[in-house]
Amino acid sequence: MLTTLSGRSVLLVIGGGIAAYKSLELIRLLKQRQAKVTAIMTKAASEFVTELSVASLTKEKVYTDLFSLTDEVEMGHIELSRSADLLVVAPASADLMAKMAHGLANDLASTTLLATDKKILLAPAMNVRMWQHPATRRNLGLLKADGVLTVGPNDGEMACGEYGPGRMAEPAEILAAIEAYFAGGALPLMGAGTGSRPLAGRKVLITAGPTHEPIDPVRYIANRSSGRQGYALAEAAVALGAETILVSGPVHLPIPPGAQMMPVETAAEMLKTVEAELPADIAIFAAAVADWRVAAASGEKLKKGAGGLPDLKLAENPDILKTVAQAKSKRPKLVVGFAAETQNVVENAKAKLAKKGCDLIVANDVSADKGVMGGERNTVHLVSATGVESWPELDKREVARRLMEDFARRIGAKA
Repeated sequence: MLTTLSGRSVLLVIGGGIAAYKSLELIRLLKQRQAKVTAIMTKAASEFVTELSVASLTKEKVYTDLFSLTDEVEMGHIELSRSADLLVVAPASADLMAKMAHGLANDLASTTLLATDKKILLAPAMNVRMWQHPATRRNLGLLKADGVLTVGPNDGEMACGEYGPGRMAEPAEILAAIEAYFAGGALPLMGAGTGSRPLAGRKVLITAGPTHEPIDPVRYIANRSSGRQGYALAEAAVALGAETILVSGPVHLPIPPGAQMMPVETAAEMLKTVEAELPADIAIFAAAVADWRVAAASGEKLKKGAGGLPDLKLAENPDILKTVAQAKSKRPKLVVGFAAETQNVVENAKAKLAKKGCDLIVANDVSADKGVMGGERNTVHLVSATGVESWPELDKREVARRLMEDFARRIGAKA
Protein backbone atom coordinates (compact mmCIF):
# COMPACT_ATOMS: atom_id res chain seq x y z
CA MET A 1 0.00 0.00 0.00
CA LEU A 2 1.54 3.32 -1.12
CA THR A 3 1.86 6.16 1.38
CA THR A 4 2.92 9.81 1.18
CA LEU A 5 6.46 8.69 2.01
CA SER A 6 6.69 5.68 -0.32
CA GLY A 7 9.96 5.95 -2.22
CA ARG A 8 11.04 9.10 -0.37
CA SER A 9 14.57 9.30 0.99
CA VAL A 10 15.15 10.94 4.38
CA LEU A 11 18.61 11.72 5.75
CA LEU A 12 18.30 11.76 9.54
CA VAL A 13 20.97 13.65 11.45
CA ILE A 14 20.95 12.53 15.08
CA GLY A 15 22.39 15.16 17.37
CA GLY A 16 23.57 14.83 20.95
CA GLY A 17 21.21 14.88 23.92
CA ILE A 18 18.98 12.58 25.92
CA ALA A 19 16.24 13.02 23.29
CA ALA A 20 18.38 11.01 20.86
CA TYR A 21 16.59 7.87 22.01
CA LYS A 22 13.42 9.20 20.33
CA SER A 23 15.19 9.05 16.97
CA LEU A 24 14.84 5.26 17.08
CA GLU A 25 11.04 5.51 17.21
CA LEU A 26 11.11 8.12 14.44
CA ILE A 27 13.07 5.74 12.23
CA ARG A 28 10.56 2.98 12.93
CA LEU A 29 7.65 5.24 11.96
CA LEU A 30 9.37 6.40 8.77
CA LYS A 31 10.17 2.84 7.72
CA GLN A 32 6.60 1.83 8.49
CA ARG A 33 5.51 4.51 5.98
CA GLN A 34 7.90 2.98 3.40
CA ALA A 35 10.50 5.76 3.46
CA LYS A 36 14.20 5.08 2.98
CA VAL A 37 16.15 6.35 5.99
CA THR A 38 19.89 6.97 6.10
CA ALA A 39 21.41 8.25 9.35
CA ILE A 40 24.33 10.43 10.37
CA MET A 41 25.24 10.39 14.06
CA THR A 42 27.29 13.05 15.81
CA LYS A 43 29.93 12.00 18.30
CA ALA A 44 27.68 13.22 21.13
CA ALA A 45 24.72 11.20 19.80
CA SER A 46 26.72 7.98 20.17
CA GLU A 47 26.80 8.63 23.93
CA PHE A 48 23.01 8.11 24.03
CA VAL A 49 22.20 5.61 21.25
CA THR A 50 24.38 3.09 19.47
CA GLU A 51 25.24 2.81 15.79
CA LEU A 52 24.07 -0.80 15.92
CA SER A 53 20.60 0.19 17.11
CA VAL A 54 20.25 2.81 14.38
CA ALA A 55 21.59 0.52 11.65
CA SER A 56 19.27 -2.29 12.75
CA LEU A 57 16.26 -0.04 12.22
CA THR A 58 17.34 1.79 9.05
CA LYS A 59 18.79 -1.33 7.40
CA GLU A 60 21.45 1.05 6.08
CA LYS A 61 25.03 1.97 6.97
CA VAL A 62 25.29 4.64 9.67
CA TYR A 63 27.72 7.49 8.92
CA THR A 64 29.75 9.16 11.66
CA ASP A 65 33.23 10.19 10.50
CA LEU A 66 33.99 13.08 8.16
CA PHE A 67 37.49 11.79 7.51
CA SER A 68 36.66 8.14 6.88
CA LEU A 69 38.39 7.15 3.63
CA THR A 70 36.01 4.23 3.13
CA ASP A 71 32.89 6.32 3.63
CA GLU A 72 34.14 9.11 1.37
CA VAL A 73 34.79 6.60 -1.40
CA GLU A 74 31.43 4.83 -0.97
CA MET A 75 29.28 7.92 -0.33
CA GLY A 76 31.03 11.19 0.47
CA HIS A 77 29.47 13.96 2.49
CA ILE A 78 28.53 15.87 -0.67
CA GLU A 79 26.64 12.89 -2.06
CA LEU A 80 25.02 12.25 1.32
CA SER A 81 23.82 15.84 1.49
CA ARG A 82 22.18 15.73 -1.94
CA SER A 83 20.91 12.19 -2.40
CA ALA A 84 18.05 12.58 0.11
CA ASP A 85 14.70 14.28 -0.53
CA LEU A 86 14.70 15.89 2.92
CA LEU A 87 17.21 16.30 5.77
CA VAL A 88 15.81 15.93 9.28
CA VAL A 89 17.82 16.89 12.37
CA ALA A 90 16.40 15.19 15.46
CA PRO A 91 17.39 16.05 18.05
CA ALA A 92 18.82 19.40 17.00
CA SER A 93 21.00 20.54 19.90
CA ALA A 94 21.85 24.17 20.62
CA ASP A 95 25.42 23.46 19.47
CA LEU A 96 24.30 21.96 16.16
CA MET A 97 21.88 24.84 15.52
CA ALA A 98 24.67 27.35 16.22
CA LYS A 99 26.98 25.61 13.74
CA MET A 100 24.27 25.64 11.08
CA ALA A 101 23.38 29.30 11.67
CA HIS A 102 27.00 30.42 11.30
CA GLY A 103 28.14 28.04 8.57
CA LEU A 104 30.56 26.02 10.68
CA ALA A 105 31.54 22.60 9.35
CA ASN A 106 33.95 20.68 11.54
CA ASP A 107 32.28 17.26 11.58
CA LEU A 108 30.25 15.09 9.22
CA ALA A 109 26.84 16.31 10.42
CA SER A 110 27.57 20.05 10.14
CA THR A 111 29.47 19.62 6.85
CA THR A 112 26.60 17.67 5.30
CA LEU A 113 24.03 20.23 6.47
CA LEU A 114 26.12 23.05 4.99
CA ALA A 115 26.63 21.26 1.67
CA THR A 116 23.02 20.25 1.04
CA ASP A 117 20.76 21.70 -1.62
CA LYS A 118 17.64 20.16 -0.02
CA LYS A 119 15.22 21.37 2.63
CA ILE A 120 16.14 20.86 6.29
CA LEU A 121 13.66 20.17 9.09
CA LEU A 122 14.88 20.74 12.66
CA ALA A 123 13.42 19.22 15.82
CA PRO A 124 15.17 21.27 18.54
CA ALA A 125 15.86 19.72 21.94
CA MET A 126 17.64 21.38 24.84
CA ASN A 127 17.35 22.76 28.36
CA VAL A 128 14.69 25.47 28.73
CA ARG A 129 17.32 28.11 29.62
CA MET A 130 19.36 27.22 26.56
CA TRP A 131 16.26 27.43 24.36
CA GLN A 132 15.32 30.84 25.77
CA HIS A 133 18.87 32.24 25.62
CA PRO A 134 19.22 35.24 23.27
CA ALA A 135 21.97 33.45 21.31
CA THR A 136 19.69 30.51 20.54
CA ARG A 137 16.84 32.85 19.60
CA ARG A 138 19.17 34.70 17.22
CA ASN A 139 20.38 31.44 15.69
CA LEU A 140 16.81 30.23 15.24
CA GLY A 141 15.92 33.48 13.50
CA LEU A 142 18.88 33.13 11.13
CA LEU A 143 17.97 29.53 10.32
CA LYS A 144 14.34 30.38 9.62
CA ALA A 145 15.44 33.27 7.41
CA ASP A 146 17.54 30.74 5.47
CA GLY A 147 14.42 28.62 4.90
CA VAL A 148 15.07 25.95 7.53
CA LEU A 149 11.85 24.35 8.80
CA THR A 150 11.18 23.55 12.46
CA VAL A 151 8.87 21.31 14.47
CA GLY A 152 8.61 21.93 18.21
CA PRO A 153 10.00 22.12 20.77
CA ASN A 154 7.24 21.34 23.23
CA ASP A 155 6.68 22.28 26.84
CA GLY A 156 7.56 19.50 29.24
CA GLU A 157 9.73 18.21 32.03
CA MET A 158 13.43 18.11 31.21
CA ALA A 159 15.90 15.39 32.10
CA CYS A 160 17.53 17.98 34.37
CA GLY A 161 14.30 18.40 36.32
CA GLU A 162 13.31 21.82 34.97
CA TYR A 163 10.02 22.41 33.12
CA GLY A 164 9.28 24.53 30.06
CA PRO A 165 9.85 24.76 26.29
CA GLY A 166 12.80 22.80 24.95
CA ARG A 167 11.51 19.22 24.98
CA MET A 168 11.88 17.61 21.55
CA ALA A 169 8.66 17.05 19.59
CA GLU A 170 7.38 13.50 19.81
CA PRO A 171 8.23 11.14 16.93
CA ALA A 172 4.60 11.18 15.73
CA GLU A 173 4.72 14.98 15.58
CA ILE A 174 7.94 14.95 13.56
CA LEU A 175 6.48 12.32 11.25
CA ALA A 176 3.39 14.49 10.72
CA ALA A 177 5.61 17.44 9.81
CA ILE A 178 7.59 15.31 7.34
CA GLU A 179 4.42 14.00 5.72
CA ALA A 180 2.96 17.51 5.55
CA TYR A 181 6.10 18.70 3.77
CA PHE A 182 5.90 15.95 1.15
CA ALA A 183 2.12 16.44 0.78
CA GLY A 184 2.78 20.03 -0.18
CA GLY A 185 0.97 21.51 2.81
CA ALA A 186 2.07 23.84 5.54
CA LEU A 187 3.74 22.26 8.54
CA PRO A 188 1.49 21.48 11.50
CA LEU A 189 0.94 24.10 14.18
CA MET A 190 3.19 22.20 16.57
CA GLY A 191 5.46 24.23 18.79
CA ALA A 192 6.03 26.97 16.20
CA GLY A 193 9.25 27.71 18.08
CA THR A 194 7.45 28.82 21.25
CA GLY A 195 6.51 25.54 22.89
CA SER A 196 2.77 26.36 22.51
CA ARG A 197 0.31 23.78 21.15
CA PRO A 198 -3.24 24.91 20.38
CA LEU A 199 -4.93 21.84 21.91
CA ALA A 200 -2.76 21.63 25.02
CA GLY A 201 -4.99 20.97 28.01
CA ARG A 202 -7.88 19.87 25.78
CA LYS A 203 -9.45 16.42 25.58
CA VAL A 204 -10.29 15.06 22.13
CA LEU A 205 -12.44 11.96 21.72
CA ILE A 206 -12.29 10.18 18.33
CA THR A 207 -14.09 7.11 17.03
CA ALA A 208 -12.59 5.14 14.14
CA GLY A 209 -12.92 2.00 12.06
CA PRO A 210 -15.90 -0.26 11.45
CA THR A 211 -18.05 -2.09 13.94
CA HIS A 212 -18.59 -5.85 13.79
CA GLU A 213 -22.13 -6.96 14.58
CA PRO A 214 -22.20 -10.73 15.29
CA ILE A 215 -24.50 -13.09 13.41
CA ASP A 216 -23.09 -16.12 15.21
CA PRO A 217 -19.69 -16.87 16.82
CA VAL A 218 -17.88 -16.89 13.45
CA ARG A 219 -19.84 -14.47 11.22
CA TYR A 220 -20.63 -10.78 11.51
CA ILE A 221 -22.03 -7.74 9.67
CA ALA A 222 -19.34 -5.14 8.89
CA ASN A 223 -18.18 -2.64 6.28
CA ARG A 224 -15.02 -1.76 4.36
CA SER A 225 -13.73 1.00 6.67
CA SER A 226 -9.97 0.72 7.29
CA GLY A 227 -9.90 3.25 10.16
CA ARG A 228 -7.08 5.23 8.52
CA GLN A 229 -8.82 8.60 8.61
CA GLY A 230 -9.77 8.26 12.27
CA TYR A 231 -6.29 7.08 13.24
CA ALA A 232 -4.75 9.98 11.30
CA LEU A 233 -7.01 12.36 13.23
CA ALA A 234 -5.76 10.83 16.48
CA GLU A 235 -2.14 11.37 15.39
CA ALA A 236 -2.93 14.98 14.50
CA ALA A 237 -4.70 15.59 17.82
CA VAL A 238 -1.71 14.25 19.76
CA ALA A 239 0.60 16.44 17.67
CA LEU A 240 -1.40 19.53 18.63
CA GLY A 241 -1.09 18.72 22.32
CA ALA A 242 -4.48 17.16 23.09
CA GLU A 243 -5.25 14.36 25.50
CA THR A 244 -6.45 11.97 22.81
CA ILE A 245 -8.88 9.10 23.35
CA LEU A 246 -9.27 6.78 20.34
CA VAL A 247 -12.32 4.49 20.47
CA SER A 248 -11.71 2.03 17.66
CA GLY A 249 -13.51 -0.85 16.05
CA PRO A 250 -11.48 -3.81 14.73
CA VAL A 251 -8.71 -2.59 12.38
CA HIS A 252 -5.16 -3.59 11.42
CA LEU A 253 -3.36 -0.34 12.22
CA PRO A 254 -0.71 0.56 14.81
CA ILE A 255 -1.92 2.62 17.75
CA PRO A 256 -0.94 6.28 17.19
CA PRO A 257 1.86 7.14 19.64
CA GLY A 258 0.52 9.25 22.48
CA ALA A 259 -3.14 8.30 21.99
CA GLN A 260 -5.10 6.24 24.53
CA MET A 261 -6.63 3.30 22.68
CA MET A 262 -10.07 1.95 23.67
CA PRO A 263 -10.84 -1.11 21.49
CA VAL A 264 -14.49 -2.08 20.89
CA GLU A 265 -16.32 -4.41 18.55
CA THR A 266 -20.01 -3.50 18.30
CA ALA A 267 -21.94 -0.23 18.03
CA ALA A 268 -23.40 -0.75 21.50
CA GLU A 269 -19.90 -1.17 22.95
CA MET A 270 -18.72 1.94 21.11
CA LEU A 271 -21.56 4.07 22.49
CA LYS A 272 -20.97 2.80 26.05
CA THR A 273 -17.23 3.56 25.81
CA VAL A 274 -17.81 7.02 24.31
CA GLU A 275 -20.27 7.97 27.06
CA ALA A 276 -17.83 6.73 29.71
CA GLU A 277 -15.09 8.99 28.29
CA LEU A 278 -17.18 12.17 28.39
CA PRO A 279 -16.79 15.03 29.05
CA ALA A 280 -14.47 16.07 26.21
CA ASP A 281 -13.74 19.35 24.47
CA ILE A 282 -14.00 17.90 20.96
CA ALA A 283 -15.76 14.70 19.87
CA ILE A 284 -15.08 13.44 16.34
CA PHE A 285 -17.16 10.53 15.07
CA ALA A 286 -15.16 9.14 12.15
CA ALA A 287 -16.12 5.50 12.73
CA ALA A 288 -18.26 3.75 10.13
CA VAL A 289 -20.79 2.34 12.58
CA ALA A 290 -23.04 -0.43 11.27
CA ASP A 291 -26.61 0.85 11.00
CA TRP A 292 -28.10 -2.53 11.87
CA ARG A 293 -27.33 -5.59 13.94
CA VAL A 294 -28.89 -9.04 14.10
CA ALA A 295 -31.69 -8.77 16.66
CA ALA A 296 -30.88 -12.15 18.17
CA ALA A 297 -27.38 -13.37 17.34
CA SER A 298 -26.96 -17.13 17.53
CA GLY A 299 -24.79 -18.56 20.27
CA GLU A 300 -23.81 -21.44 17.99
CA LYS A 301 -22.55 -21.46 14.42
CA LEU A 302 -25.46 -21.50 12.00
CA LYS A 303 -25.33 -24.61 9.82
CA LYS A 304 -26.58 -25.29 6.33
CA GLY A 305 -29.47 -27.72 6.38
CA ALA A 306 -32.81 -28.75 5.08
CA GLY A 307 -34.41 -25.82 6.85
CA GLY A 308 -33.19 -23.43 4.12
CA LEU A 309 -31.72 -19.98 4.66
CA PRO A 310 -31.65 -18.63 8.22
CA ASP A 311 -34.14 -15.90 9.02
CA LEU A 312 -31.95 -12.99 10.15
CA LYS A 313 -34.08 -10.28 11.66
CA LEU A 314 -32.29 -6.95 11.94
CA ALA A 315 -32.55 -4.29 14.62
CA GLU A 316 -31.37 -0.68 14.40
CA ASN A 317 -28.14 0.19 16.18
CA PRO A 318 -27.89 3.19 18.51
CA ASP A 319 -27.08 6.50 16.81
CA ILE A 320 -23.86 7.48 18.58
CA LEU A 321 -23.39 10.85 16.88
CA LYS A 322 -26.98 11.96 17.53
CA THR A 323 -26.89 10.73 21.13
CA VAL A 324 -23.81 12.81 21.97
CA ALA A 325 -24.71 15.85 19.86
CA GLN A 326 -28.15 16.16 21.47
CA ALA A 327 -27.09 15.28 25.00
CA LYS A 328 -28.40 17.65 27.68
CA SER A 329 -25.28 17.21 29.80
CA LYS A 330 -21.62 16.56 29.02
CA ARG A 331 -22.05 17.67 25.38
CA PRO A 332 -18.60 18.48 23.95
CA LYS A 333 -17.97 22.05 22.84
CA LEU A 334 -17.46 20.82 19.28
CA VAL A 335 -19.18 17.71 17.89
CA VAL A 336 -18.08 16.55 14.45
CA GLY A 337 -19.70 13.81 12.39
CA PHE A 338 -18.60 12.06 9.21
CA ALA A 339 -20.86 11.32 6.24
CA ALA A 340 -19.73 8.52 3.94
CA GLU A 341 -21.90 8.87 0.84
CA THR A 342 -22.05 7.40 -2.67
CA GLN A 343 -24.36 10.02 -4.21
CA ASN A 344 -25.51 13.59 -3.53
CA VAL A 345 -22.64 13.90 -1.07
CA VAL A 346 -23.06 17.52 0.02
CA GLU A 347 -26.88 17.48 0.02
CA ASN A 348 -26.97 14.35 2.18
CA ALA A 349 -24.36 15.81 4.52
CA LYS A 350 -26.46 18.96 5.00
CA ALA A 351 -29.47 16.83 5.87
CA LYS A 352 -27.39 14.77 8.31
CA LEU A 353 -26.09 17.95 10.00
CA ALA A 354 -29.66 19.12 10.66
CA LYS A 355 -30.92 15.70 11.76
CA LYS A 356 -28.07 14.84 14.13
CA GLY A 357 -27.65 18.24 15.76
CA CYS A 358 -23.84 18.26 15.48
CA ASP A 359 -21.68 21.29 14.70
CA LEU A 360 -19.86 20.02 11.60
CA ILE A 361 -20.08 17.20 9.10
CA VAL A 362 -17.03 15.99 7.19
CA ALA A 363 -18.50 14.47 4.02
CA ASN A 364 -16.74 12.27 1.49
CA ASP A 365 -17.61 10.14 -1.52
CA VAL A 366 -16.92 6.48 -0.75
CA SER A 367 -18.04 5.06 -4.09
CA ALA A 368 -16.03 1.98 -5.06
CA ASP A 369 -14.22 3.80 -7.87
CA LYS A 370 -12.96 6.51 -5.47
CA GLY A 371 -10.83 4.11 -3.40
CA VAL A 372 -11.45 6.06 -0.19
CA MET A 373 -12.43 3.11 2.02
CA GLY A 374 -9.22 1.23 2.61
CA GLY A 375 -7.15 3.79 0.67
CA GLU A 376 -4.60 6.44 1.63
CA ARG A 377 -6.27 9.52 0.11
CA ASN A 378 -9.51 11.37 0.64
CA THR A 379 -11.54 14.27 -0.77
CA VAL A 380 -13.71 15.94 1.85
CA HIS A 381 -16.32 18.67 2.18
CA LEU A 382 -16.56 20.48 5.51
CA VAL A 383 -20.27 21.21 6.03
CA SER A 384 -21.51 23.60 8.71
CA ALA A 385 -24.58 25.76 9.29
CA THR A 386 -22.79 28.65 7.58
CA GLY A 387 -21.76 26.89 4.39
CA VAL A 388 -19.66 24.24 2.65
CA GLU A 389 -15.87 24.21 2.28
CA SER A 390 -14.64 21.73 -0.35
CA TRP A 391 -11.04 20.55 -0.24
CA PRO A 392 -8.91 18.99 -2.99
CA GLU A 393 -7.85 15.34 -2.86
CA LEU A 394 -5.22 14.92 -0.14
CA ASP A 395 -3.40 12.23 1.77
CA LYS A 396 -5.53 11.23 4.77
CA ARG A 397 -2.90 12.47 7.19
CA GLU A 398 -2.90 15.86 5.52
CA VAL A 399 -6.72 15.89 5.72
CA ALA A 400 -6.44 15.06 9.42
CA ARG A 401 -3.85 17.76 10.06
CA ARG A 402 -5.96 20.44 8.40
CA LEU A 403 -9.13 19.30 10.14
CA MET A 404 -7.54 19.29 13.60
CA GLU A 405 -6.06 22.75 13.09
CA ASP A 406 -9.51 23.97 11.98
CA PHE A 407 -11.13 22.42 15.06
CA ALA A 408 -8.48 23.96 17.32
CA ARG A 409 -9.23 27.41 15.91
CA ARG A 410 -12.97 26.90 16.42
CA ILE A 411 -12.73 26.16 20.14
CA GLY A 412 -9.78 28.44 20.90
CA ALA A 413 -6.99 28.01 23.42
CA LYS A 414 -7.78 26.71 26.90
CA ALA A 415 -8.09 29.54 29.38
